[in-house]
Amino acid sequence: MAKKKGIRGNLYLIPTTLGDNEPLEVLPISIKRAIENIDYFIVENEKTARRFIKKISPRKSQPALHIELLNKFTEPSSIPSFLDPCDLGEDIGVLSEAGCPAIADPGSDVVAIAHQRGIKVVPLVGPSSILLALMASGLNGQQFAFNGYLPIDNSERKKEIKAMERLSREKAQTQIFIETPYRNDALLSEFLKTLAKNTYLCVATDITLATEEIITKTVEEWQNTSVSLHKRPSIFIIQA
Repeated sequence: MAKKKGIRGNLYLIPTTLGDNEPLEVLPISIKRAIENIDYFIVENEKTARRFIKKISPRKSQPALHIELLNKFTEPSSIPSFLDPCDLGEDIGVLSEAGCPAIADPGSDVVAIAHQRGIKVVPLVGPSSILLALMASGLNGQQFAFNGYLPIDNSERKKEIKAMERLSREKAQTQIFIETPYRNDALLSEFLKTLAKNTYLCVATDITLATEEIITKTVEEWQNTSVSLHKRPSIFIIQA
């Protein structure tokens, strides 16, 4: 990651932890090296990004950091300028709020522009709650789809769940979902009311944390299970 005259910088996709655990418990040493050698970052939230950087590299100068925000409030027209330091030979790091940048994350927008401008994109190894949940679910890891968030409207959400269950049955395809943590219990309740009793449902909660729980059961078995998911980051996976 050394800067050389006339050489363009790279765009590094830097995973973060999935919760409040020690970074090097779940991240490889390459993440620490990247953080220590990069001063330009594109992040969702400056405060949490600075906290993560300080935790993984305590001696790094915080005032020397150049940070651009990429979130739902960012004007699309401003994103290309975030990559200008690469033209001067500076490497740039993209940090997600949790897990891997550009996976269920606005980082994909800046990655697409990097490709258009011929900037090398370097993905670094780190935890993805989506893939870790699928790995541990026991469900089909050969054919799967990540669907993100379901509709908030109850009737639309029920309709979408039914459609995804039908697709899973027809294509033998595992369907993966996420939800805002404070709505987890409501979504689980909706799955249990809407899905067929013999459909498998995996709920993966607090992945990589000490409170981690990854459980796969049929819907009928889940209906006899008591669990609280309120404000606990979770992944939901179904397979009909």
